Amino acid sequence: MALSRTVDGSEEHFVSSVFGSRYVRNNLPKYRMPEDETPKDAAYQIIHDELLLDGNPRLNLASFVTTWMEPECDKLIMESLNKNYIDMDEYPITTELQDRCVNMIARLFNAPIGEHDSAVGAGCVGSSEAIMLAGLAFKRKWQHKMKAAGKPYDKPNMVTGSNVQVCWEKFARYFEVELRDVKLQKDKYVLDVREAVELVDENTICVCAILGSTYNGEFEDVKLLNDLLEEKNSKTGWATPIHVDAASGGFVAPFLYPNLQWDFRLKWVKSINVSGHKYGLVYAGVGWVVWRSKEELPEDLVFHVNYLGADQPTFTLNFSKGASQLIAQYYQFIRLGFSGYKSIMESCAAQAAYLREAILATGDFTILSKDIGVPLVAFSLKDRSGFDEYDIADALRNYGWIVPAYTMAPNAQEVSLLRVVVREDFGMSLAERLVNDIKATVEKLKRRPTKLINEVADAIAKTSHDGHKQKKRRVDDQLSDLIGSRPLHEVVKNASVFDEELNKKRAFRYHKKNAVHKTNGVC
Repeated sequence: MALSRTVDGSEEHFVSSVFGSRYVRNNLPKYRMPEDETPKDAAYQIIHDELLLDGNPRLNLASFVTTWMEPECDKLIMESLNKNYIDMDEYPITTELQDRCVNMIARLFNAPIGEHDSAVGAGCVGSSEAIMLAGLAFKRKWQHKMKAAGKPYDKPNMVTGSNVQVCWEKFARYFEVELRDVKLQKDKYVLDVREAVELVDENTICVCAILGSTYNGEFEDVKLLNDLLEEKNSKTGWATPIHVDAASGGFVAPFLYPNLQWDFRLKWVKSINVSGHKYGLVYAGVGWVVWRSKEELPEDLVFHVNYLGADQPTFTLNFSKGASQLIAQYYQFIRLGFSGYKSIMESCAAQAAYLREAILATGDFTILSKDIGVPLVAFSLKDRSGFDEYDIADALRNYGWIVPAYTMAPNAQEVSLLRVVVREDFGMSLAERLVNDIKATVEKLKRRPTKLINEVADAIAKTSHDGHKQKKRRVDDQLSDLIGSRPLHEVVKNASVFDEELNKKRAFRYHKKNAVHKTNGVC
C-alpha cells in the first residue's frame, strides 16, 4: 500500500460539492471524519466529481493492467464482491475455482504433471505477492539444504538484472536476501545471463529471469540461462534454480510464441509467477504463482485448513482478500479458451507492430522494444537538444493520453524513453489517433525555442555576480560568438522564431538578453 502523507494541522481543508444547492450546502472536511451523516446521493456526487480529474483508464497507456471486461464478467464480479476468499468453509466452490485456475496455468506453462495429478500453486494479490511467496520457497529450501550439509545458512543471495520490478528489491530487503543485480548497458536492456551465472555461488537461492521487462517488454533468454546453469550446476553440485517473472509475458508467450522455451520445459525453472490482471485479462488485482512440483514448495511454509472434511493447504502472505478477481479469472479461461486468448494476443501484437512502424516512420525516434516480447512499443528521441521524452509525455496529456516517460535501469540511465502498452481495449482506431497526436506534438515542440537554448541562456545569466553591466557584457560576448559582427537587430528583424533552427536560437537569445535582468521569470 502507499504510505499516507501527514497534513498541516494549521490549515483546514474541505471538499465542496459542485452542485451544492442540490445536494449539500456545507463543505466537508478532507482529512477528518465529518461530524454528521452525508446523504447517500450527495456522497456519491461529491466523490464522482472528484474522480472526474482522474485519467481515462482506456487512454492510460502506461499501465499493463486490464481496464475492460465483458458485462457478464462484470456481473459475476459484482455478485461476489462480498465474498472473502479465505473463508474456505463458507465458500468451497470459490476455492475449487481457484484450484482449477492453478491447474490450467501450470499446464499452460508445461509443468510435468500427469493428467490426474494436481498442480502446486496459489492465487495472489498480483505478482508482487506471488514473487514474495516464490522467493520465500527458494530461501527456505536453500536453508534446509545448507543445514543438512552443516554449512552456514545466514547469508543467502539471489541474482537478477537491474531491470527487475521493485517487488524483487522489496523481497530482498524484507526477507534479508542479498540482491546481486547485473547492471544494464546501452543497447542491452535486459539481463546478461552470462554475467548472471558468473555471480552465482553456493549461497544463491535462485536466479530471476524476466519474461517481459517493464522497461521495453523484451523477453530475457531463459533457455540460455538454463543451459549455462546446467553446466555450472553439473560442475559444482549446487543445483541453483531459476524463477521466471512472467508477470507481463506469461499470458502472451504461450499464444504468440509457442515454440519459445522459457517455462517448465527447462530443467532448472522451478517456479513462475504471472499477473492475471495484465494479459490474463482480469481487473486488478490478481496474480498467480505455480511450482514445477510439490517438492519445490517446502512443507513447513504451507498451512493446512480443514474444510468440509477435506484438507486445504494455503500459502499466502495476507489473510483476507476478495474472491471476485479469482472468479473473474476462471470466467476468462472458460469464456475464451486457448483460441480466444490467442486471437486477442495476435490482435494486440498487430496493433503494436503498426505503432512501431508508424512511430519509426516519423524519423524522430529510435525503437527500443523488440519484435518478440510483450505487445508494447518503447521508443526514444534521436535528438533531445530541443525537447525530451518528458516534454512529449506532458504534451500528450493535452490530448488525454497517459504515456510514461522514464529512464532505463542502472547503468543505462542516460537512455530515456516513452512506452505505449497495447491492451485488448486499445484498438486500431485509437492506435491511429495516437500516432497522429504524437506527430502533432513533436511538430509543436519543434516550433518552440529549444530547451537547450533556455538552459544555456539561464546559465549565462547566472554566471555573473558583478552587476547588470558585467552580466550584459557576458551575454553580449556569447551572442557575438554566435552571430559574428552583424548588429543583432539586423539578424533577427526578418526572422520568425518559428522558422529555421538558427533563427530560433538567435531570436531567443536576443529576447533573453533584454530580459536577463528581470526577476519575475517572464520574458
